[in-house]
Amino acid sequence: MTGSGTSSADGISNGSSRSLGSFEFECGEHLPELEVAYETHGEFTGDNAVLVCHALTGSHRVTGSVDGQGEGWWDEVVGPGKPIDTHEQFVIAANVPGSCYGTTGPASTNPETGEPYGSDFPTVTVGDWTRAQRRLLDDIGIDRLRAVIGGSVGGMNALEWVKRYPDRVERVIPVATAARLDPQLLSLSAVARRAITSDPVWQGGDYYPDHPDSGLALARQLGHITYLSKESMDEKFGRDLADCQPRSFPSGGGENDGQTADFAADSYRDVESYLDYQAQKFVRRFDANSYLHLTNAMENYDLAAGYDSDAEALSEFDGEALVVSFSGDWHFTVEQSDHLADAFRRAGVEVTHRSLHSNHGHDAFLAEPELVGPPIRRFLSNDAGRFAPVHASLFAQ
Repeated sequence: MTGSGTSSADGISNGSSRSLGSFEFECGEHLPELEVAYETHGEFTGDNAVLVCHALTGSHRVTGSVDGQGEGWWDEVVGPGKPIDTHEQFVIAANVPGSCYGTTGPASTNPETGEPYGSDFPTVTVGDWTRAQRRLLDDIGIDRLRAVIGGSVGGMNALEWVKRYPDRVERVIPVATAARLDPQLLSLSAVARRAITSDPVWQGGDYYPDHPDSGLALARQLGHITYLSKESMDEKFGRDLADCQPRSFPSGGGENDGQTADFAADSYRDVESYLDYQAQKFVRRFDANSYLHLTNAMENYDLAAGYDSDAEALSEFDGEALVVSFSGDWHFTVEQSDHLADAFRRAGVEVTHRSLHSNHGHDAFLAEPELVGPPIRRFLSNDAGRFAPVHASLFAQ
C-alpha cells in the first residue's frame, strides 16, 4: 500500500512517491505528469484509513524521523499508541501539488524545457489538492476514509473533502481553520506576497538557480507573527533586548546580506532576533514560488463557492464532525469555528465544537499536542456507529 519507497516490518512507510499521470488543474492548465510524495503508517484493514492534511508549509512527513528535519510535524499526535493510533488506524499523508517537498511544484523540472517550471506552473487551488489526494487514494486502493483531519489550511483541505466527496468520508476533523480567510488575514497575506515579488532576485518567478531569500524571509516573518498570540509573545519576549548587539540583515541572499544595519544596537530586541532566526530556517527549506502558490490557494478558498451557503456546501455529508479551535488563535478564531460548527448543524451533520484554552495562538495545534490529541483520540475511538450522535460528553474534561 505504499507505492515506491521502503517500509518497516510494522507497515510504516519511510516515504513514497507515485505518479498520477497527466493532471488538469481547476484553472484549466495541465501538467503532463503529477508526481505526489506521500507516506503511510500502520496496516490497512479495509475500513481504517485516515487522511491527515498538512498545513501551509508542511509536508507528508507527519511523524517519525525526517532526514534533515528532525521529527515529523505531528509526531506526538500520530503513531503507535498516540491519539491517531497507527496500531488501529492506517494513516495516509500526502504533500500537495505546488509544494516543494517531493510533489510536483514550481521548482520541479518541466519535461518540455528541462528547466524549473517557475512562473509557468499552474495556479493551484485547495480543490486541486483534494482532487490529487483522491487520485492517489484511488491508485493505492482506498475508496473510503474513516476520517480526514487537517490543521490550518489543511483544515480547509479536510472541509473540501466532505464538500466534494461526501460519500467517501465518515468523519472530519477541521482543526484551527475556517470556511475562508477574513479580510485582515487577506491583507496581511497580500503584504507578504509583495515582499517576495519586490525582491530584486524575484525576476517574475523565474529566478532559479538563485532565490529571493530577502523577500521570502520578510514574508515568513509576517506570517509567523499571525501564528502567535499577544500573550505568548509577551511571555516569550516582553521588551527585552537581544544582548544589545548590532543587527545584520537576515535574508541569506540579498545584496546586503550579513551587513550591519546603521542604527542603534539597543533597538534590536529579542522578538526581532527570534523572527530573524525563524526566517533564516525557513528560507533554507522552502521555495518562494511554492509559498506564493500555496498562500494563493488559501486566500482564494471559500467553502461556499458554488453554493448559496456554507451549510448547503456541507449538506451532502451524512457523517460526523469534530471542530477544534484555540482561544488564543486570531489567525482562525474561535468565532470562525463557531460559524463552521453552526454550518454543519444547519446541514444536518452531527457536530461537536471543542474550543481549547491556549495562549500559544494559531500554532497551538502544533505546539501543544497534549491539548489537541485527547479530543481527536476520543472522536476517532467512538465506535457507537456512523450515524450515532457525537455527544459532547465524549469530550468532558
